[in-house]
Parts: sequence; structure tokens; C-alpha cells
Amino acid sequence: MQQAALIYKELGIDTLQEYVAFLQEDCHVVRSEGIEAQTRVELVCNQRSIVATVHVIHSDLIACGEIGLSMSAQAALSAEPGEKIEISQAPALDSLSQMRAKIFGHRLERNAFDAIMKDISAGRYANIHIAAFLTAMAAHRANLQEVTDLTSSMVDVGEHLSWGTTPVADKHCVGGLPGNRTTPIVVAIVSACGLTMPKTSSRAITSPAGTADVVEVMTPVNLSVEDMKRVVREQGGCFVWGGSLALSPADDLLIRVARPLELDSDAQLVASVLSKKIAAGATHVVIDIPVGPTAKVRNREQANHLENVLTHVGFANGLNIRVIQSNGSAPVGRGIGPALEARDVLKVLRCEHDAPADLRERALRLAGELLEFCQTVPAGQGLEKATDVLDNKAAWSKFKAICQAQGGFKEPEVAPIQYVVHANQAGRIKTVDNRRLSRLAKLLGAPEAKTAGLDLHVNLNDHVESGQPLFTLHAQADGEMDYAKNYLDTHPLFLIEAV
Repeated sequence: MQQAALIYKELGIDTLQEYVAFLQEDCHVVRSEGIEAQTRVELVCNQRSIVATVHVIHSDLIACGEIGLSMSAQAALSAEPGEKIEISQAPALDSLSQMRAKIFGHRLERNAFDAIMKDISAGRYANIHIAAFLTAMAAHRANLQEVTDLTSSMVDVGEHLSWGTTPVADKHCVGGLPGNRTTPIVVAIVSACGLTMPKTSSRAITSPAGTADVVEVMTPVNLSVEDMKRVVREQGGCFVWGGSLALSPADDLLIRVARPLELDSDAQLVASVLSKKIAAGATHVVIDIPVGPTAKVRNREQANHLENVLTHVGFANGLNIRVIQSNGSAPVGRGIGPALEARDVLKVLRCEHDAPADLRERALRLAGELLEFCQTVPAGQGLEKATDVLDNKAAWSKFKAICQAQGGFKEPEVAPIQYVVHANQAGRIKTVDNRRLSRLAKLLGAPEAKTAGLDLHVNLNDHVESGQPLFTLHAQADGEMDYAKNYLDTHPLFLIEAV
């Protein structure tokens, strides 16, 4: 089909990652091409092409013969005001029939996943298509072969790094436990011991902060592949947001849609985690699965199933996996939210007297396991080695060196608006609701508002007096603080048992 050309007009409309084209209702292209609202169109400019969803304008915001773009679409095309943009109806996607088959519960073969991941990574799927795929994978539990094939397909559509050495260490936590920010500490310890640990991390999906969100408070994480290689070559480790790289690119698009859905199925979780590890060139990965009544993984049965899938899919894709099932009954550390969690990480690395003991202990255990798994130290000596490296400040020195190599280090900032919540009765803290903690932190603005979140003053099983401070809310805007207070009125975080 011959492509029509329209003149680009800048509108400054942010639709996040969704590519949107804005057309006037009387535009000749709209009439002649049979285009209407929600039509998928292919746009070409500067020898780049994308597929976008049409929104029709019924006002004089743009003129006939003009086209507006969402900010993400404009960036993808590198379009400048006044440039011509060619437009035509997007070709039909054969992979959508495979996606629909999954919706109806059919098993998919490797070639089906290849086609779906190729189209997603190329930006040919609208958000609604991605949401349908994610929902289908969650509603109809994928078998081991499907998860293995999905993982391989996600790797194959992106770059695959090689470090010319072995072992290459990595670590991941499946999430669901607020404040459990062990990764920066583990990377600092392990790389200080001489191992190669090129850590790529995601941003938050269902939590108020991901590792990339937290580390970004202290140092740049949007590194190119070339910069990542330079940092690892100089320091042995790095902290990089996976979305800034072309490693398993379909995963980042899936995550962006999964975030507002708060959907994180076992199949997608495993494929997401392992595809990034494989693409980043890891050989040995320690995975932490917190288990608790309000964690992401609720019980041992679920944890055992997830461990089985992780180890099977990892082995099938050439990864050595060691899974650690940990206590997920309560949050870890005191801060929940990017800046507050970064503060806790720094306290542990600096060996400050008020560093959160639970965060320190978890990080040391995982670092020790990884050192033993990579045979850097004999079995049974990993924890001792990790503790020595942390206590003699070698890990802190390594962390600072990595940050400097990535663009510099800065201290976390503090939220301008704070509110202290007090206990309304005396007693023992019997339970802590991790999910409500996460929800509250997100209402306060985390992770987008870096200083937003909660600062906990008590722990599970602590005895509290009536009127004692339980936690402090941190926000950057009054409206978000009000949302959080209203939520607290009907959603208590702690169950305090009178004694």
C-alpha cells in the first residue's frame, strides 16, 4: 500500500511507552485509508518505523495534513516539528492468532513464542495485546516446556553479552517483601572478592521500589552496553537498569504493562528473571524466594513449585541456579521506597551502628552462598568471607568505586512532607501486612517519587506502648499524603495483640 505523508506537529502528550498517533477527524488520510480511533498504523520517519495506535482529534488542536505523536512515539522516530511522517495501516500480525490460542488455554510451541516475542520487542503489539498475553499466561498455567521456550524466545530477540570468563555471578529476589534491598550490598561484597558480577536489574512491577529505582537514587543506572562493559572491566561489577539495554527487550515492554495490572505470574516471573540473566552472560545465579502469608510467595508448596520451575528452566538454558527460601513474614530493613531503602543500604555498607540488622544478615547470607556457589571459597566458609569483606569496608570501597565509574555517587534525599503514625494501644506486634505496606508506599508516590515511602520504627514481635511511633510516612506532595492517610483509616498495617 502506498504511504501517505503528514507533517509532524509537536503536542507534548505523554502516554508512557504506548505509541500514539493523533489525527484530525477531517484528515484526508483518515477518510481515504479507512482509519478510525484505535486503528493500528505504521509510521516511518528518518529511516525508522514504529506501529502506533490512532487517536482521532475532534477539535482544532491539529490541522488537516498534520499528525501529532505521543512523546514516546516521537522519541522512537526522532521526529522534529515540520518533518514528514509516512503513514499506512499496519500489516496484520499472524502472532495474534497464537496469542488468542493461549487465551483459550492451548499450549504454545517454541515458534509461537518466537513470533509473539519478536512482535512485542518490535513494538507491534498495543498495550491491550500485551495485557491479553500476560493475562492468558497467568490464567492458564504454562507447563515447564512453555516457560523454557518463552525464556529462550525472550533472550533470542535481544543482545547476548559474553564476558570471556567464568564464573559470572548474579543474584535475584523474586520480590514481595518490602525493603528487602540486598542486591547492592551483595554486588559490592562479591565483586570486592574478585568475582565478575554484571548486575542488571528491573524497576518496580508490583512493589514500591525495584533495585534499579533504589540504586538510581545514588548513581546513574541508565548505562549503554558499552558503558556497562567498561564499568565491569574496571570494577568487576555494576548496577544497571536492564531497560536501558537491548537485553531481553520484550521483557521490559511486558513489565511496563504488567505494572499497572499488578500481575506477576510464575511463568512470566521465571522467564523475565532468567532471560535477563542469560542475556547478561551470567553462569551462576542465587535466587532468593521469601515465603510468608503476605509475601508474593505465600507458602512452602508455592515456593517449592517456583524453585522447581526456576532450576529446570535455568538448567535447560545453561544456567546454574541455587535457590534460597527465606523468611518472608515481615519487611526487611526500615525504609520502604527508593531513597529510604538506599539509606538502609548505605548504613549496612558503611557498618553504621544503627544499620538494619536483618538487612545486613540477609545480604551476608546471600553473598556467602554466591561465593561458595562460584567456588571462590570452600563450602561452609562463604558467610565468614562475606562478613570480613563487609566489616573491613572493602565492600563499601567497591560500592563507591562502581558508582564513580557509572557517573558519580550522591547521597539520598529526604522527603519534604512527613507524618508520624502512633500506636493506638499497647501490646505485641503479632503480624505485619507486607502487601498493605507496599500499597501504602505506592499511594505516597513511590517509586516515581524517589523520596516517598515509609520509615518503620518497630519490627514484628516488638512490644509497643500506646502512643509510641510505629512508622513515618514520607511524601513529596500533600495530595499523596492525604491518599495514604485515608488508606490507613481502613487498612491497618500491624495487628497489635494486647498482652
